[in-house]
Amino acid sequence: MHEFSLAQGLCRQLLQLAGQHGAKKIITVRVEIGRLSGIVVDSFAFGFEVLARENPVTRDAVLEITERDPEYRCPDCRHQAPSTAPAAVCPQCSSERVMPVGGDDLILTQVEME
Repeated sequence: MHEFSLAQGLCRQLLQLAGQHGAKKIITVRVEIGRLSGIVVDSFAFGFEVLARENPVTRDAVLEITERDPEYRCPDCRHQAPSTAPAAVCPQCSSERVMPVGGDDLILTQVEME
């Protein structure tokens, strides 16, 4: 289950950020998870909740997750658009060389601390 190790990495990063900013408490953590990342969102959230409870700085932190759809880009006409389903052909030029762009990452977008 790689979601647990990803949650561990996030908790380490949060503690480092809190230390750098002299924060005593993390209030809210916002992350984006791409739908092509292979991350099971519920497992990641569960791992975060378990690990966050172990440290007073993160104990009451609320994790907010936004799932992000990939975009698909056509290398022929450079048309790019978000999509919830893999594109088979470019809607602009009908090329069959459409490729996914992004949607495979885990991004820490915001941390609220005090």
